[in-house]
Amino acid sequence: MRSFKRTKGDFVFDSINYMLMLGIIVVTLYPFYYVLVASFAPISQIISGKVLLWPASVSLQAYRTVLNNPLIPRSYYNTIFITCFGTLFSMTLTVIGAYVLSKKYLPGRPQLTFMVVFTMLFNGGLIPTFLTVKALGFGNTLWVLIIPSGLSAFYLVVMRNFFAELPSSLEESASIDGASQLTILLRIYLPLSLPVLATFFLFYAVGYWNAFFNAIIYLSDYHYWPVPVVLREALVMGRTDNMFIRDDEFGAPLENVKMALIIIAVFPILCVYPFLQKYFVKGLLVGALKG
Repeated sequence: MRSFKRTKGDFVFDSINYMLMLGIIVVTLYPFYYVLVASFAPISQIISGKVLLWPASVSLQAYRTVLNNPLIPRSYYNTIFITCFGTLFSMTLTVIGAYVLSKKYLPGRPQLTFMVVFTMLFNGGLIPTFLTVKALGFGNTLWVLIIPSGLSAFYLVVMRNFFAELPSSLEESASIDGASQLTILLRIYLPLSLPVLATFFLFYAVGYWNAFFNAIIYLSDYHYWPVPVVLREALVMGRTDNMFIRDDEFGAPLENVKMALIIIAVFPILCVYPFLQKYFVKGLLVGALKG
């Protein structure tokens, strides 16, 4: 292969790019790093602005405060439950719906696809949805954060397009060998769909993990609150009553507890993301070209 000699201008251009990207990385990551460091720092150092790279002394009192508050582990359990069951529920609906709509021989396929796409443009609104959810008896249950928002029409359409692009000969060969539709889906289609499955899995999981609006609307009992709602009460609303966090009761300043709460809330997603990141580029682009 023919090699090209790099000029001085190429080195200057690359150096500027590297410095620019390094600056973007620092600006992006430092706020999170500061929150992490501040969660271990004494409140006096935070107030005085002495916490830049690492605190002079390290304390775990904020994390002990968070874990000793019964509301925090309970909200963490709620969030894990919502994320695990919600993601499984959403992925099941998305895969089954996309597989069915990808079949050109399906009766009424254009009409069904139109009904799915229609929901991307119009919805019933907040008040009718609230009344419907209440009438179905989902109020003040964790299922209210899973079932009403269990399917994304956009993800369904993208996965449907991906399934439609797979060669029909795969299904025909499996059918000749006696494979059922469920076997074809599980043994042929899903193994070929790992990039798009991993991408939507993470999108659904992050959506459920960070969901707080529906919880604020439908959950009046704080025992069912997920972690994002607890974060909102501490960071935005500044709740410090005896239902939540008090400095004198739990032994750590509220500012440190806020920092620890942020770290605890985002840590699981940060652990999952690196394992799925390699599927992102292909997963986002595949199936998005054909209608």
